[in-house]
Amino acid sequence: MHVYDDLDRRLIALLREDGRAPVSRLATALGVSRATIQTRIDRLLDTGAVLGFTIRAREDSGPHGVRAIMMIEVSGQSTTKVIRSLRGIPALHQLHSTNGNWDLVAQLSAESLADFDRVLREVRGIPGITNSETSILLSSV
Repeated sequence: MHVYDDLDRRLIALLREDGRAPVSRLATALGVSRATIQTRIDRLLDTGAVLGFTIRAREDSGPHGVRAIMMIEVSGQSTTKVIRSLRGIPALHQLHSTNGNWDLVAQLSAESLADFDRVLREVRGIPGITNSETSILLSSV
């Protein structure tokens, strides 16, 4: 396992801000050569510290008009079955286990309120889900 130093951490932070930043700009910002940055990026990719590069789009510019976070309570030992069922719902984009009053947190999206209502009914109808609370995301700030 590779031990990451301060330069690696600062490089990763810059790449999080702009994954398309040119190597020359990264080198200037970090005060090292372009070759050093390219070597570091290659090593971060090879070791799995960086999985790839992507864009960050405005959340409201996508095709899904309604976005929400749903907290889910699961009964007893049915968590694995509930997770398997939830993963089959295309409108569910992320699913996280959590602590506290809720067992799972899901990020959902739908193209309309009617479609969103259908997705909520589908999720709430999964055997093993005993309670849920949903908050629609109005805007990103």
